[in-house]
Formats: sequence, C-alpha cells, structure tokens
Amino acid sequence: MNTRKATFPINDMILNRWSPRAMSPDELMPEEELMTLFEAARWAPSSYNGQPWRFIYAQRGTKDWDHFFDLLVPFNQSWAKNATYLFLVISRDTFAWNNEFSRTHSFDTGAACENLAIQGHIDDIVVHAMEGFDYDRAKKVGNVPDEYTIEAMFAVGKPGNKENLPEELQERETLSDRKPLNELVFAGTFKKKEV
Repeated sequence: MNTRKATFPINDMILNRWSPRAMSPDELMPEEELMTLFEAARWAPSSYNGQPWRFIYAQRGTKDWDHFFDLLVPFNQSWAKNATYLFLVISRDTFAWNNEFSRTHSFDTGAACENLAIQGHIDDIVVHAMEGFDYDRAKKVGNVPDEYTIEAMFAVGKPGNKENLPEELQERETLSDRKPLNELVFAGTFKKKEV
C-alpha cells in the first residue's frame, strides 16, 4: 500500500504516518489508549515550556459525544460517526506566568498534536484532525475560556474497513504524497513558484 518515497532518508514512522478516516464502528478504544496519546502530546516542546495545549474529549455513546458530533460539518459527520472519541484542541493565547501574548501558542500546540498523531500511528490507532466544524459553537460546548483559541478537532478510534466509509470516500482512503522540497524550503529568501 505504501507508495511514498522520501527524497532524503527519514524514519519510517514519519514517512508512513497518515490520517485514515475508516474506523471500526464495533470496536471501542479503551480510555487508557487515548491517555497514551495525550501522554505523547504532553512531552512536546513549547516556548518557555508553557505547554499551551489543552484537549477536551467525548466518547461515543455519551451525551457529550452528541454535543461534539453536532459541531462537525456533514462531510465529517459522514465518517467520524465511527470514531470512539472526538476531541477539541485548544491553546492558551498567553503565558500563564505573566499573561503576555504568546506568538507561538498555535505552533506549540501543533507540535503536541504531531506527537499525538505519531503515537497513534505507532499504536495502530486512527488519528484524524479536522478543520470542518463550528468554531464559535465549539467554544460554548467546551466551556472554553476567552484566553484560549479553538485550534482543531480530532476523530480517534480503532482502524476499520474502508467499506465503512461513504462510497465517495472509499477511493480516497489511501496514502497521499507531499509537495517536493523545492516548493517548501528556500535558501536566503522566499521564492514563489509560478504555476
């Protein structure tokens, strides 16, 4: 299944990590496995070791699940319904020690999310980040304080068959490639590639 080829040698865990959507509707993931993902996120680097990330989660079958699930756009609802957990990722905008604005709060939270995603890949857990949800309502549903920013939502669960997905998503359930390095990395100054 893996058709990815790195230009330079990297660890297979990084090369092969991906974000499938197919999750098992019949197999619930134990909360202990979810906590392992959060533990991996906990050890991410952050400015001044501020650790601005926070995760608010709901398990399928609970009243909180319904509140979280209703935040998703219909496209994401069509496949995330089989996840065991949905969670909100938020980040504190200011440093706790001086209440000054942290320019890197989102960047630091992204690092924590990547740790979480890689741990999921290692443990054979589906971890899929989503941007398609109602951010304003998420703030209310999660009772998120004003000094926190809603960053993303995740669907997490046990791997399932792609046949569990809507038909239009089944053929998209495969590893995707990445842009070449010369479109992402520049010596000295940014260079816009003309299309």
